[in-house]
Amino acid sequence: MFKNVTIYRIAPGWDVTLEAMEAALDAARFVPCGASQDKSVGWVEPRGQRHGPLVESVGGQRILKLMIETKSVPGSVVREKAQEEADHIEAATGRKPGKKETKALREDALLALLPQAFPRRGATWVWIDLANGWLVTDASSQGKLDELVTALVNAFSDLAVTLLQTQMTPQTAMTQWLSATSPDEWPGRFSVERECELKSGDEEKSVVKFTRHNLATDEVRQHITEGKLPTRLAMSWEGRIGFVLTEALQLKKLAFLEGVFDDRASDDESGFDTDVALTTGELTKLIPELIEALGGEMAFGAAPADAPIATATTSGASSGHAAVTAVGDDGDPPF
Repeated sequence: MFKNVTIYRIAPGWDVTLEAMEAALDAARFVPCGASQDKSVGWVEPRGQRHGPLVESVGGQRILKLMIETKSVPGSVVREKAQEEADHIEAATGRKPGKKETKALREDALLALLPQAFPRRGATWVWIDLANGWLVTDASSQGKLDELVTALVNAFSDLAVTLLQTQMTPQTAMTQWLSATSPDEWPGRFSVERECELKSGDEEKSVVKFTRHNLATDEVRQHITEGKLPTRLAMSWEGRIGFVLTEALQLKKLAFLEGVFDDRASDDESGFDTDVALTTGELTKLIPELIEALGGEMAFGAAPADAPIATATTSGASSGHAAVTAVGDDGDPPF
C-alpha cells in the first residue's frame, strides 16, 4: 500500500466526521478525462469497489485515494500537425502565419490530437490519523504533493497542514550516524543498512553512492570529513521495516520485512483491512521513534534552526479555504 512516506502535521483542533468527509470527497469524485481534456484529478474508492465509500475507516485510521489521469501528445506530433495547417494557409493566401497565429494553430492541433491520446493513471494513497494528528501520503514528488494538497484544500475548507519538522534536520542526524564508530551510537531501535548517497556542497556538486556496501567504514567517514553530506541513507527499524531516509524527511523504498505480514488474510475484502491495520500499526510505532531520533518535533509551522527555510503556501482565502503551508527542506525528486 505505502511504498513511500511523506508526513504532514495536521493543525490542532481539526476534526471531521466520517460522514462529513465522505460528502466532501463525493463532490470531487474522479471522472476520466474528456475527449479534449489533458488532466483529471479526483477521489476514488480505496477498496476499488465501484460506487463504494471514498473514505475507509479501519481501526480508527482513515484511508483515502486520489486518482490523477493525464493524456499527453508528443510535442513533435503537435508541431507537425500545426505545420501542415500553416503550410495550407500559406498555399491558400500567400502569407505565412505570424507567431500569435502559429501558437493558436498548435493549440488547435493539440485539442484535435488529444482524443487519440492514451490516458495514464496514477493513484496516491492518503492516511489520516486524527488521534496523532498526522496526514501521511505515499506521494513523494513535488508535483504529486502539490496535486494532493490542492485536492485536500478544495475538499476541506478548515484543514491546515504543514510538513512534519524536527529539531534536527535529517541530514545532520544522518551525518552523525554515518560518523559513528560503533552501532551503539545509532538511535534507539534503528540500524544503518548498506546504501547511502553523499553529496558535496561545493561548485562541483560531486556525488558518491554506496550500494550493498558496509557503511561503518573509514572510507565513508573520510568522505564526510571532506565535506560530503548524506542526502539519503538506508535504515531499518527493529528488523520489521526497511526504508531510505532522505534529507527532506521522506521515507522511500518502504518495505515490511520478513514476518510482518505472515498473518495477512488471503481474501480481498479482509486483506485490505489487514493491510491497513498492519501498515498503519507499524508506522504508528516507527514515526514517533524517528521523530525522537531527530531531536523531537518542532512546533506547528516552524522550521529547523540548522537548515534553510523554503516555504510554499496554497491559500484559498478568496473561496473561504484555509491556508495549507509546507515548510521545510527542498524536496527530493521522485522515489
